[in-house]
Amino acid sequence: MGNSKSGALSKELLEDLKSNTTYTEEQLYAWYQAFLKECPSGCISREQFESIYARFFPDANPKAYAQHVFRSFDSDSNGTLDFKEYIVALHLTSSGKTIEKLEWAFSLYDVDKNGSITKNEINEIVKSIFNMISQEDQKNLPEDENTPEKRTEKIWDFFGKREKDKITEGEFIKGVMDNKNILRLIQFDEPQKIQNRMKQKKQ
Repeated sequence: MGNSKSGALSKELLEDLKSNTTYTEEQLYAWYQAFLKECPSGCISREQFESIYARFFPDANPKAYAQHVFRSFDSDSNGTLDFKEYIVALHLTSSGKTIEKLEWAFSLYDVDKNGSITKNEINEIVKSIFNMISQEDQKNLPEDENTPEKRTEKIWDFFGKREKDKITEGEFIKGVMDNKNILRLIQFDEPQKIQNRMKQKKQ
């Protein structure tokens, strides 16, 4: 897999990504070519990110969730994702270590980026997750978690919090590590499926 057109991917960035993700040099070059094809400017705007998500969910409304995911990955808050932010995002959502994934999940739920999560923030993310679940699938959810409000209550109860309390990152990670049920309730596992589809497209 060659060095054709790979000059733009600097050695420094390549080494950085190799040491911080599980991707090989060949994979990174392949991702980079695909990234530039999709985003010739070298950056993904929030709108582009939303449209990529929308393509994978023709039967749902992924806009709100995509916006939250985008915010959580836009590490310098400049409104675009560069190649490094994009690859780190892919790594975290598909093959990162549990602790890394939970740190990312915390940043997803920490909507105002103030270092703690409120019940309202949990409800906002859970609502956006429900927009991604087809009406048909929603009918099959357990009775005590078949609406965003019920699911939010359930998560909040797991953490043993009062209405106006907040959850710190440490509490969040420990709570989820200690209780697999919370993990199931806070996550939306479609990003893995997106990853698989994107890999298939590139082969």
